[in-house]
Amino acid sequence: MIHTKPLLAACILVLGLSACDQPQPGDPVIRTDISGEKGKEIARADESTKAAPSPSPTATPSETATPEDSACKPVRFEDAMFTECVADPAKHHVRMVLGSPPYRSLAKFSASLAKDAPPVVFAMNAGMFDGEGKAIGYFVENRERLHELNLNDGSGNFHMKPNGVFYGTGGTWRIKTSEDFYSTVGDRPDFGTQSGPMLLIEGKVHPQISEDGPSKRIRNGVGVDRDGKAHFVITASPVSFGQFARYFRDVAKTPNALYLDGTVSSLWDPARGRMDTRADLGPLVVVETKE
Repeated sequence: MIHTKPLLAACILVLGLSACDQPQPGDPVIRTDISGEKGKEIARADESTKAAPSPSPTATPSETATPEDSACKPVRFEDAMFTECVADPAKHHVRMVLGSPPYRSLAKFSASLAKDAPPVVFAMNAGMFDGEGKAIGYFVENRERLHELNLNDGSGNFHMKPNGVFYGTGGTWRIKTSEDFYSTVGDRPDFGTQSGPMLLIEGKVHPQISEDGPSKRIRNGVGVDRDGKAHFVITASPVSFGQFARYFRDVAKTPNALYLDGTVSSLWDPARGRMDTRADLGPLVVVETKE
């Protein structure tokens, strides 16, 4: 995300927040600074190898009832709750939205929809952004590129290489590392968002993500399975990067998965009446019923 103020200044503004604590060994790479008013959480590659909880043989559906017409379902995995929303290219259309000025919340985006707009199946925040809510990496909305691919180095999650791009045209959706995207994708897709880090790369957890660092956040991300379906996942409580990555590997079974954000993670699921109320978001991904 953004890095417009030194860490010391951020900590002075928010004394007492754990985000400004001195980095500890085993602290996963995270970033939550979105406005300069929150402490930045700096990327670390020296995470400990603290033993992870024994994986559940299979994830179990929550006892909470889920409406049949919702694409989202609550799932318990390793003693934590996740919500997994599946977009099927046979039934759904995916697009990125930002707004001008950026909507900054799911509620404002919802209020902007025309009465004859395709029904929204679900929507989620989708990628890193600056203090105004604008994307800081590759971002394509309705085939218009609003930001070019960002291959710069830096601190924070976004620059924890490899990061990646979630993109698609029509019913073909993919996730590639940013370097692979740069080398192999020549045509502009219908939609695209760059974020980071990658959680899974060809079925393997990102090499700088430990099994379970002590720093935990509510997180959201996306993975694409071998059938081409996109799995959008958000946690109900703070989890480590390692546990989050394992969910995509062991439950969603997506060979490639991309971290979208943490702490500000938000979901709109109309079928279940869920509208998360964060008002400091950036790019959004919207899944609609295919016309």
